[in-house]
Amino acid sequence: MSQYIGRFAPSPSGPLHFGSLIAALGSWLRARSQGGAWLVRMEDIDPPREMPGAADDILRTLERYGLTWDAEVLYQSQRHHAYDDAQQWLINQGLAYYCDCTRKRIKANGGHYDGHCRTLQLPPEHCALRLNNQIGIREFSDQLLGHIDVDAQFSEEDFIIHRRDGLYAYQLAVVVDDAFQGITEVVRGNDLLETTVRQLTLYQSLELDAPQFLHLPLAVQADGNKLSKQNHAPAIAADQRAQTLSRALDFLGFSVPDFIQGAEVEQQLQWALTNFELSQIPTERKILLPQ
Repeated sequence: MSQYIGRFAPSPSGPLHFGSLIAALGSWLRARSQGGAWLVRMEDIDPPREMPGAADDILRTLERYGLTWDAEVLYQSQRHHAYDDAQQWLINQGLAYYCDCTRKRIKANGGHYDGHCRTLQLPPEHCALRLNNQIGIREFSDQLLGHIDVDAQFSEEDFIIHRRDGLYAYQLAVVVDDAFQGITEVVRGNDLLETTVRQLTLYQSLELDAPQFLHLPLAVQADGNKLSKQNHAPAIAADQRAQTLSRALDFLGFSVPDFIQGAEVEQQLQWALTNFELSQIPTERKILLPQ
């Protein structure tokens, strides 16, 4: 295998839906087309949002669609020590501080956190932990979309890396784990495009090498809302794998010939790998019409 390492990192808050399948398929094809490894990480650090049995169901669904991975699945719920170490390192470097500002106060400030607690040296009790954002990265190059420039107010904000309720923030956990697993390119939906600047800021703050980023088009419903578990997107049908995979390939810009439409999953994946080109992937969100 080459040095390329990609990954798919679902949250077990429900079964795999079509939007998640697109992200999984796109990242799998990208990794396999590079002769690289493809890993799966379960982002299970938000118990109130998780559904019992969803993690195992997601893994079984990936297997049914032929999307096999190359190493043991990493569970974020078993990685608290790593997040604690990263947080403590940032605190020791003066790059993180505790904040007791309420949502009401931040909302009154236009929804933007103004660094109110940065110099107060508050104790950790009843506080969130924020990054002392001294870098404020606001632009990067996306492998599909090209140059991305994000609003300065968002990119320069001191954002939360450990929540007041004791849960680890996504931004910190994803950076620590991508670095730990040696991920060289993150392929995911473009609903996460803007947050990339915060992750790049964390990579630099933690003195870690950052991966490349590639954001796939997002499947949206006719009302403009993305397909997501929060928007009650239905689980992909277990008995319609061939048809669903053909739809996913079409969504990713493949001109799927008639003899591949509805073929066995293994045949479709092999054809897709042979014909995969990054330039074919659309760059805009796509409305997913009812089937």
